[in-house]
Amino acid sequence: MGAAILPDLGTEILIPVCAIIGIAFALFQWLLVSRVKLTAARDPNPNAAGKNGYNDYLIEEEEGINDHNVVLKCAEIQNAISEGATSFLFTEYKYVGIFMVAFAALIFLFLGSVEGFSTSHQPCTYDETKICKPALATALFSTISFLLGGITSVISGFLGMKIATYANARTTLEARKGVGKAFIVAFRSGAVMGFLLAANGLLVLYITINLFKLYYGEDWGGLFEAITGYGLGGSSMALFGRVGGGIYTKAADVGADLVGKVERNIPEDDPRNPAVIADNVGDNVGDIAGMGSDLFGSYAESSCAALVVASISSFGVNHEYTAMLYPLIISSVGILVCLLTTLFATDFFEIKAVKEIEPALKKQLVISTIFMTVGIALVSWLALPSSFTIFNFGVQKVVKNWQLFLCVAVGLWAGLIIGFVTEYYTSNAYSPVQDVADSCRTGAATNVIFGLALGYKSVIIPIFAIAISIFVSFSFAAMYGIAVAALGMLSTIATGLAIDAYGPISDNAGGIAEMAGMSHRIRERTDALDAAGNTTAAIGKGFAIGSAALVSLALFGAFVSRAGITTVDVLTPKVFIGLIVGAMLPYWFSAMTMKSVGSAALKMVEEVRRQFNTIPGLMEGTTKPDYATCVKISTDASIKEMIPPGALVMLTPLIVGIFFGVETLSGVLAGSLVSGVQIAISASNTGGAWDNAKKYIEAGASEHARSLGPKGSDPHKAAVIGDTIGDPLKDTSGPSLNILIKLMAVESLVFAPFFATHGGLLFKI
Repeated sequence: MGAAILPDLGTEILIPVCAIIGIAFALFQWLLVSRVKLTAARDPNPNAAGKNGYNDYLIEEEEGINDHNVVLKCAEIQNAISEGATSFLFTEYKYVGIFMVAFAALIFLFLGSVEGFSTSHQPCTYDETKICKPALATALFSTISFLLGGITSVISGFLGMKIATYANARTTLEARKGVGKAFIVAFRSGAVMGFLLAANGLLVLYITINLFKLYYGEDWGGLFEAITGYGLGGSSMALFGRVGGGIYTKAADVGADLVGKVERNIPEDDPRNPAVIADNVGDNVGDIAGMGSDLFGSYAESSCAALVVASISSFGVNHEYTAMLYPLIISSVGILVCLLTTLFATDFFEIKAVKEIEPALKKQLVISTIFMTVGIALVSWLALPSSFTIFNFGVQKVVKNWQLFLCVAVGLWAGLIIGFVTEYYTSNAYSPVQDVADSCRTGAATNVIFGLALGYKSVIIPIFAIAISIFVSFSFAAMYGIAVAALGMLSTIATGLAIDAYGPISDNAGGIAEMAGMSHRIRERTDALDAAGNTTAAIGKGFAIGSAALVSLALFGAFVSRAGITTVDVLTPKVFIGLIVGAMLPYWFSAMTMKSVGSAALKMVEEVRRQFNTIPGLMEGTTKPDYATCVKISTDASIKEMIPPGALVMLTPLIVGIFFGVETLSGVLAGSLVSGVQIAISASNTGGAWDNAKKYIEAGASEHARSLGPKGSDPHKAAVIGDTIGDPLKDTSGPSLNILIKLMAVESLVFAPFFATHGGLLFKI
């Protein structure tokens, strides 16, 4: 078998050092962003102007607008957005905190009762000859890791939101100096979030494993079973963050668009629109805090799935520490690769024109993927024995280290393919979105038909990419192969998140420019940043959905092994009923979230109309609208409406496992995975395409686009309606579905010992 080249001490140094480098790099980027001052004072030393332009004089003075007033106005708007986002997240976390405590108690009770709360040592699940720690210990440690995962997830989302609201006005101010300067501020801020999240997730997981090891000692099976709670905690917080944030942002967005643009014919982000602050707050709580928690959840779960399978393979049985932590070493190297990649966007090349923005962001994905492939090859050679065995449903399968390298690499490249296919279907530079825009000539109905068709069609290639990576990785290394393929897809998470967070920051920057009354040229620059951000946000969602499919399949495999099921036979009625019900769940969940957005938007539309009709001087711009009421409507609606969809996802595995048993539950998990992935991809891409079709008409960059415009024309109004329908699809239902499929799988895995012992009550009668 042979041993790994990298000694255990090397692993113990490498993982925490990479995590600390990631955190330090994030803080350094934050320091650079903070040098853009939100005060109007000129720098006393103009000669110190660096490439990043902290103290460049304005290339062009604002036309007829006093510099000082603009800066103060930007600072004031930024403050309002930041306060709104912070107060919403605190309200959300208050409710989520109560849920966390209650669910933690449930985990402890259910898992503790497996052996009747006995404190005596038990024979191991996979090897009866050995003695393992009591089930009560697993219950306690699973509860602790659940709480740790939840807290880390919440902190990740919160920090991301803080940096985004810190950077939005700074991006607006830098846009006065040129599009390149604004791009660098927005991108650096995204990088802060990406690196903090990747490094925090890795560091907390590493420390948790080492602390639990003090108690578990040689019982690695029990140790890594307890660690699965970390993934469950991360994902359950992400669910509420994604659903709550998604309902918030879209209620405000739909309300602002329908009354402002369609009825009153005022531009997007016009300060006269009462819902405009709520809309900008929504970008931060939904797209930033929600996305951060979501990708952290995927990362935690794929690590947990890989560790659980490895702990009952030769790595765990022979206590090979370095090989055991192979998933964490991949993530560590990923942080270093992303750090190098980020420098390409901020330091090695400078963006001078609008058309260079999108290619620069896409290059980030390609560069990080190429570097990471080399990184994975090195890690697989250094951290793995040349040959080892992997647990494969009751038998040990012999695997070579190069085969495991291919598993990770196939996941990594599948992620890139999914990213580029998503971009093709959602960017207005290509024919699919231009066709959707063209269909607006004949009204909103044809726009909707074309948009839906585009979404369904965009599922084809990503599904083939996922299918091929599943086949390759399973053939080589069984379920462990699939888990590390998911990790491969997420190994460049810091770059992926930087690109993703860049979008909402640019969106906010455009809103602030409009509200502060800056010139048309500044708004054009922020719009160009935002349009590129829209496409990259769609790419980020593609990554999240693709990785969720692989992660939940890996968790499914770990669950089946843990619950002691040898085969899942679709022809048995127990499994088939689970399969068909599981396939229905994503539809039920989507219906709930869509309806929540609809009813919240209804309240918002009524409030915005009321203000336009009753506040004198609002349309003339002489009086200020009442922003606070709109923020309150969004907050109240999202907190109230996030509970039913959350309960559906969290309770389904418990009810099915307790009453119908593990076979039916395995059917439910398979069904929800198969249908959830398709709906998630098509919903996200349909929404993204409608949004960019509208922006294509508004920008009027080509002859074709000008023939459909200008703003306020009939085709433009049809495009706005399409965009409004697509809002809940791309920002609420679509992205939340990937959490549904992961969360049900990881929850089933955590509760597997309980379901295996006490589940299936109805079939026992």
